[in-house]
Amino acid sequence: MEFAEGVPCWVDAMLPDVEGGKRFYGELFGWTFDSGAGPEHGRYAQALLDGEPVAALAPKPDGRMPTTWTVYLATPDAATAAARVTAAGGQVITEPVPVGAYGTMGLVTDPEGAVFGLWQAGEHRGFGALRKPGAYCWTEVHVRDKSVVDPFYEAVFGYGGHDVVIGGEEFRTWSPEGAEAGPDTAVGGRAVMSGAVPAEMPAHFLSYFAVADCDATAAAARRLGGRVRTEPYDIPYGRVAVLVDNQGAAFGILQD
Repeated sequence: MEFAEGVPCWVDAMLPDVEGGKRFYGELFGWTFDSGAGPEHGRYAQALLDGEPVAALAPKPDGRMPTTWTVYLATPDAATAAARVTAAGGQVITEPVPVGAYGTMGLVTDPEGAVFGLWQAGEHRGFGALRKPGAYCWTEVHVRDKSVVDPFYEAVFGYGGHDVVIGGEEFRTWSPEGAEAGPDTAVGGRAVMSGAVPAEMPAHFLSYFAVADCDATAAAARRLGGRVRTEPYDIPYGRVAVLVDNQGAAFGILQD
């Protein structure tokens, strides 16, 4: 599978307890896991769905780091993309570095501090399955000031923006450079956090996994020790909910 520049190509979660994460997500999404990379690659455990790679879990190297899911955006040149991030007002957290023969990875933020990854593929191309139950299907960045954030992503990745209103809230979808912007080509989006969101909530990405039954998956997350942050509700594109796993990492689910 090939991914154009700026298209989400991978997600991983940094967890205090990877084995606990395997049990939670294994039962929730039907994932199995490979034997994991060695210590030189952070003991990275790849999640598989029907034998195809769909995500990864990794132990947090530092307890002060957040327990969170990170989305990676594809780029043919991570160093050049990181330079564009800085030029557009973002920051580089981790300079792009080779990960063996797998590819080159960097971590960056947008001007409001939302963290995302850059991935320049080598042997590891990214997702082997998309948009089927248990696989990644969407990502969106939640921000305070769209007038700062929209120009950043559109400068760094050349996205075309398309504005919509969902549930009374303004939303922008992004399509890859060169594609006609709109729902049919969208690869991610931007939401504006309302005044009801606590001020201490930072700008952040929320990535979604496809499910066959949103309500049943939310109930299963509770049973497995997680919680439901946003109860299932309907949008024009399906039924969604926001869940938190048994260690505190948030993610969305979508039943189309």
